[in-house]
Formats: sequence, structure tokens, C-alpha cells
Amino acid sequence: MEGIAKGVCGVIEGIGPDCDWRATRAILVIVPCVLLVLLLTWLGTRARLVRRAMDGVYTLGGIVSALFLLAMLGIIVGQMVARWSGVAFPGSTNYAGYCMAAASFFALAYTLNSGAHIRVNLMLTALGRHRRWGEIWCFGIGALLATYFARYAIKGTLESIRWNDISQGQDATPLWIPQIAMCIGTVMLAMAVWDNFFRLLIDGGTNVEAETVEDAPAPQTPPLEAR
Repeated sequence: MEGIAKGVCGVIEGIGPDCDWRATRAILVIVPCVLLVLLLTWLGTRARLVRRAMDGVYTLGGIVSALFLLAMLGIIVGQMVARWSGVAFPGSTNYAGYCMAAASFFALAYTLNSGAHIRVNLMLTALGRHRRWGEIWCFGIGALLATYFARYAIKGTLESIRWNDISQGQDATPLWIPQIAMCIGTVMLAMAVWDNFFRLLIDGGTNVEAETVEDAPAPQTPPLEAR
């Protein structure tokens, strides 16, 4: 892939400005992945099994996130017991932090589809019948930002491996190990946002569940005669 990226940059430099082969390599990886999500989304609108499989990936992320929360709870309880018994538990604070970070990143895609992310719907509601175009704009920008986030999460992890970065805490853990959760979580988030974006374009709907009061039907007040 590195050789292909440098070759493409060589062609670009022959007809234009200087080219960053690392960015070109990232584009050569990202574009096929986005096209794959487009294919899966399109198949998901026609085959229920594909749709369930994609939703299962997001749900699996939520399950893994819950397991990391339980692991963090176990570490905190172990830390308390160690203090009461006078036994050393070195690095417990760092391990709990790694679990909290992993739980946060693994839950991103599942939280998006569950409608639990904070969304400001004021502008979308004001668009009225043109709301779909506003949703397309928001998911399009969000997909680009999520992809950018995922790309640099992976790049940062590769840099940690390259320089053999070690935690400065008592645990002395290689940082690339907890950073793997960040990579997987951001990739799943990018996949989920692109999935919603493409589904908006294909059939006008999304996978996001209704999360606001305004999306739910207003309760009906019984007439005075029925009271």
C-alpha cells in the first residue's frame, strides 16, 4: 500500500503541486471502506439479514462497552479491598481509566443508533418538510468528521507502537494496548454515521431511534365529560 501511495503521488506531482504520500495512502484505504459501507447499506435496504448483521455490530459494541464498565467496577472494588487489607494494587487507577476510555469509545456507534447522543433539533425542526435535506447535511459532515477522527486515532496508535510509548503510571502499560479500543470505537462510529448517511440518501430513513419528546406523539387530554 505504501508503494502504491508513493506511486500515485509521483503521478500527481508530475501534473500538480507536491503530494503527501501518507495522506494518499489513507485515502486509498478510506475510500474502499466507505464504498463497502455503501454496499452493505444498500443491501440492508433489500435484505433484512444484512441489516440485522450491521445493527448487530453496533449492538456488540454496546455489549463490549458494558463489559468494560463492569471491569472498571471490579477494579475499583479491588482497589478498595486492597486499601482496607493493606495490599498493594499498583496501577489500579490507570487500569480503571483504560476501562472507562474503552467503554466510552465502544459505545459510540450503539449510542448513535439508540438516539442517546445529544442532538440539537431546533434548526432541523424549523426546516419542516425540507428536514431530510438538513439531516443529509448533518450526517454528511458528521461522517467526514468521524472518518477524520478514526484516521488519526489509528495514526496515533501506530505512532505509539513505533516509538514504544509506555504509560508513565505504575502500570507501565504500552499505550497502544488501550488505544486499540479507541481505534475500534472510532471506526465503528464512522461506519455507523456513513451507514445513516447512505440510508438517508437511499430510502429517506435512518437507524437512529427517536430520542426527543417532540418526536413522540403528544399525550391526549381526556374531555371534561370523561373525567
